[in-house]
Amino acid sequence: MVSCPFCSRHSLALLGENGLAFAIRDKFPVRPLHSLIVTKRHVSDIFEATPDEREALHRIAAEIRAAIRLLDPNVEGFNFGSNIGIAAGQKIFHAHIHLIPRRSGDTPPPPARPDP
Repeated sequence: MVSCPFCSRHSLALLGENGLAFAIRDKFPVRPLHSLIVTKRHVSDIFEATPDEREALHRIAAEIRAAIRLLDPNVEGFNFGSNIGIAAGQKIFHAHIHLIPRRSGDTPPPPARPDP
């Protein structure tokens, strides 16, 4: 069995934590300051987390979001989500949420939708 990199918190550089969750920078960021919000308990995805764990993820995410905005005033928005399952691109099967800072012009905008 492969060991889980998120279960060895002592080897990670934590950005913050609470009783049920912690935050780290992504080792392979898609944008600068890309962070991961992770449950302390090993469960495969956020749907396996308890309601208290999901609330803890959101609390630490809000703290990290505020810290990122202080570090980089060019951040204008965030992507906040989780890849669940191999087909969705999940690589580490321990519940975590990506918090990706976005800046104007960092990627082309999505195409406009036609009016219904």
